[in-house]
Amino acid sequence: MKYLHTMVRVSDVDESLRFYRDALGLELLSRKDYPQGRYTLLFLAAPGDASAQVELTHNWDPETYAGGRNFGHLAYEVDDIYAACRRLLDHGATINRPPRDGHMAFVRSPDGISIELLQKGAALAPAEPWRSMGNTGAW
Repeated sequence: MKYLHTMVRVSDVDESLRFYRDALGLELLSRKDYPQGRYTLLFLAAPGDASAQVELTHNWDPETYAGGRNFGHLAYEVDDIYAACRRLLDHGATINRPPRDGHMAFVRSPDGISIELLQKGAALAPAEPWRSMGNTGAW
């Protein structure tokens, strides 16, 4: 048995790509539009790790997606949690649980999917502005 991917439904392809690709730093591996079924599939993965993919499914007919929290979360290991969180902030994302401990942070995608970021290796030394930043919303 082999893990393939996790599927997450998204409401806006461009907004989701700005978040998952541009802000979070994942690489777009493939995109396929299915006009007959009225949906688009996008597969992304962390750079250099195509074995753990996230599939973004966009149904062309509008739907309301609620309850992203009941999914749990996606988790990614990052080389520098402070730099990753700074990039997310610079792209307009809210850091719901800042990396006060230099080890773990949580953000949400535009569709409310919780994403955990974990520092690769040992935790970084606590640093500002993260150390004194409070939680925002649910994570």
